[in-house]
Amino acid sequence: MKSGCKYGTHRVLEPKGTLPQPAQKLDNTMTIYDNEVLIDVKTLNIDSASFTQIKAACHGNVEAMEQMIVSIVNERGKMQNPVTGSGGMLIGTVKKIGPSFPDKNLRVGDTIATLVSLSLTPLKISKVINLNFHNDQVDVEAQAILFASGIYAVLPNDIPEKLALAALDVAGAPAQVQRLVKKGDTVCIIGGGGKSGILCCYQAMENAGPNGKVIVVEYSQANAQRIIDMKLATHVIIADATNVMDVYNKVVAITGEEGCDVTINNVNVQSTEMTSILITKDNGSVYFFSMATSFTKAALGAEGVGKDINLIVGNGYAKGHADLTLSIIKKSEDIRNLFNKLYV
Repeated sequence: MKSGCKYGTHRVLEPKGTLPQPAQKLDNTMTIYDNEVLIDVKTLNIDSASFTQIKAACHGNVEAMEQMIVSIVNERGKMQNPVTGSGGMLIGTVKKIGPSFPDKNLRVGDTIATLVSLSLTPLKISKVINLNFHNDQVDVEAQAILFASGIYAVLPNDIPEKLALAALDVAGAPAQVQRLVKKGDTVCIIGGGGKSGILCCYQAMENAGPNGKVIVVEYSQANAQRIIDMKLATHVIIADATNVMDVYNKVVAITGEEGCDVTINNVNVQSTEMTSILITKDNGSVYFFSMATSFTKAALGAEGVGKDINLIVGNGYAKGHADLTLSIIKKSEDIRNLFNKLYV
């Protein structure tokens, strides 16, 4: 059995010398190296920005979307949308474990969710069984490789697999909210009515407490109503986040000219960077969880309007993020019921 690099560089075909995520093409031969895990994949959870782009490119045609996903995987050896650069995550069953894989607690037969992006995961799809148009999930017959550096979660028995997959796909977002938001803070969550947004709202309300404010900006009337019904915000604004000054005026009507301590951007469309920046106070923080973010626009835009704020890249990993997210699902009956309806 061959030895592999813990970061998966031995799987990179093009260009040589880089890591699997930025690589253009990976070796997706499903013969494992000594430090890899082979997974029989059940479901792919395509990240929201990627799924939205694929849906738009295929004009909502499910068969065309399935073909595009298979084509991307065949071309790249991984599920990495060439437009958004993003991937998603998967659930599956452990089929084989290399003898040098570092985590000795993992067992063949365990059902796991990978907590690393599909954009760096060697993947081979034999068949698409079902594409769910409404929840970004694709049931497949497929296999995938987890590297020695890859993180994962063994799925709990008390939460349905697809619900856990949906929640864990965005686990980095509420974990960063937990870190960033303090008691009494004013927080704005842009795109608060979606999957990641709802989890962020819950955590923001917990952290900010009764003396804080949690403002949601949501484009969809139905999604906004969810937030109101579940009491996950103190203020809900229905607006298009790409309309910078409209959102700015509506937010400062609540906060005053000073703006928000923390802004969390969860949207899956482009050109919301300046909205996030303008509504945030000097020395405040903007967390861009959205993979539709242009970090060039964000950095140069903040400079252009004289904003001295912390711009945080949406790292999907934070220590303890899986446990935190699953605990929200267990604690909040409203969120669990909603996610059961949407994703199971």
